[in-house]
Formats: sequence, C-alpha cells, structure tokens
Amino acid sequence: MYLGAVLFAGLHFSKKEMQGKEFFKGDGTIPWWVTSVSIFATLLSPISFLSLVGNSYAGTWIMWFAQLGMLLAIPLTIKFFLPIYSKLGIDTAYHYLEIRFHSKGLRVLGAVMFIIYQIGRMSIIMYLPSMVLANLTGLNVNLLIIVMGVIAIIYSYTGGLKSVLWTDFIQGSELLIGVTFALIFLVCGIDGGFGSIMHAFTAEHKFLAEDQPLFDPNILKDSVFLLIVGAGFNTMSSYVSSQDIVQRFTTTTDTKKLNKMMLTNGALSIFIATVFYLIGTGLYVFYGQNPELAQTAQQDQIFASYIAYQLPVGITGILLAAIYAASQSTLSTGLNSVATSWTLDIQERLSKKEMSFKLQTRIA
Repeated sequence: MYLGAVLFAGLHFSKKEMQGKEFFKGDGTIPWWVTSVSIFATLLSPISFLSLVGNSYAGTWIMWFAQLGMLLAIPLTIKFFLPIYSKLGIDTAYHYLEIRFHSKGLRVLGAVMFIIYQIGRMSIIMYLPSMVLANLTGLNVNLLIIVMGVIAIIYSYTGGLKSVLWTDFIQGSELLIGVTFALIFLVCGIDGGFGSIMHAFTAEHKFLAEDQPLFDPNILKDSVFLLIVGAGFNTMSSYVSSQDIVQRFTTTTDTKKLNKMMLTNGALSIFIATVFYLIGTGLYVFYGQNPELAQTAQQDQIFASYIAYQLPVGITGILLAAIYAASQSTLSTGLNSVATSWTLDIQERLSKKEMSFKLQTRIA
C-alpha cells in the first residue's frame, strides 16, 4: 500500500510537458515547507535511522551532539552562501565554480566527483535497509532493491524535481509520524515509563560518560565542543556544495523562503535525532527489564527487531515502510541530482552546440 501510494503521488505531481528548467528546478509552485521536509528526508538516510538508535542503545548520547552542529552550519549558510546562490541564479552547485573561477573544466571536475560519490552512496543506501528488511520479512533482498529502484526511477523520470520533492515530503512525514509513535509506544511499555529512561541517564551515565569532557584545549582529543564544531562544518559542506541539497535552493530566488527552509530543516533534524536517541536509551531500559524478549544483540538491528517483534500489527508495517521511505527519498533525490549534474555540468559544457531544453530533458 505504501509503495503504491508513493508511486501514485509521484505520477500525480508530474506534468505531461515538463522540459528544461521545469524538470531540473520545478515549476515554481512548490511550497517552501515541502522543500524543507525534502532536505530533511534527503539528509536522513536509513543508515542514520538504524545507527542513531544503535549508538544510544549500546553507548551514550555523545554522537547526539553532532546534530547540534546544525546551530553552526545553518546560520553560516544563511549568512554567507544562500544570498550568493539566490543572486546568481545558479543551475547547479558546480555552476558557481564556473562563474567564480571562469573555468569549465573546474565545473566538470566538481560534477564528476559528486556523481561518483553519489552513486556509491545510493548503492549503500539501497542495500543496507533492504538487507535488514529481507531478514525481517523473508523477502529476497534483490527483489526489495529492484522494486525500490524501479518505483523511484518511474516518478523521478516522469515528474522531474517536482515529483521528487512532493514524494520526499510524503516520505519525510511518514518517517516523523511513525518514529514518534514508536517512542510513545516504547515509553508506555517500560516499567516506570519516562522516569526509568531519566534514571538510566543519571545513574547509569547513558547521557554522557563520566570522563567525557565538554571542552578540551587539546583539539586532538575528543570533546563535546569539538564534535559540535566538526559536525557543523561537515553539515555545512553538504548544504553549500552537494548538488542534491543545493538543487533545492534553486527552486526559488526568494531569500526569505530559503531561510525558512533552512531553519525548518534544522528544527526537524534536531527533533528526529532526539527521538532516535530517546528510543535507543528506551530500548536499553526495555530489554534490560525484559531480556527474554531480545531477538538480536546487534546494535544496528536492535530498532528494526523491536519494530518487527514488539509493535502491534499494522504499526509494524508503517515503521518498516518508514525505513523503506528513508531509502527511497534519498535514492530518488540522488537519481535526479546526478541526472541534472550530468546533463548541465558535463554534457552541456562539453557540447560544442547549445542544447535545447527538449534535448537537456531527454538526456536527463
């Protein structure tokens, strides 16, 4: 039902004649809040979905502080980069390189590096969650990968960026609702409820280890401060130079809308990371109270195992669909951004004749 709904939505938002700028940038009718949730869904891969909970379950909340890097990345991006991208009206992230350095070769090189990285990322993001779902459902892992890929290709092909953004919005919403419900259900199933989770924070040092420094002047040693700053610059690099994210910024030249996109995306990212880490600590308490219910000891599969064996029928399906949704939203975005970058950054730059919008769209 979920896959059918996503395919229907993707086809619904596609137009019969969508060429050139419309295919690559949307048709100007996409609300900023849809684009904001799309950025959130793109950055949150299913690997994050499973590993954030696993980190909290097996260790502490130290990696949660990496999400606070958003508080550094977003203001810097809003202040220094979005106004430039808006003013220049760039087609892709690497279009800026050509404008700034007057070099077609640099633009092509940037695009080639992005495409190689993105193809590798897409393959991992398709394989890992499909492997987890195959173990839980008994379905063949190759079949899961093919179905995910075919559906993403169909709506990415027919509707361009507009279909990708709207389906990302649906998938991001599905993920937010499903994971929040899982946390509520988990807390209700723990003896002592939320109080037991807070007790694990303090008495068992599940929030931060006793010897974990908040700040260390020696930057070669771990500290909470170093994690926030490092993750902040790492996140900012995605915002300002990765075509799959920058492509969202090209949907509008209105800086107010761009700023709203960024702030909403930051709030959603910190919220969902907090929910994931609470679920991880909650699972630590739950399986500590009910060791006989544990189906696996692998930390990266602990959340998927809880979804499959402890949640009620129906809700299990919604959460498993949410894992699939996290994969598919990242995949469809990757497909669209790679096609856009290949067409506009590489083929058009290397072509001796100027390409028509019709030819650009056909290549993409």
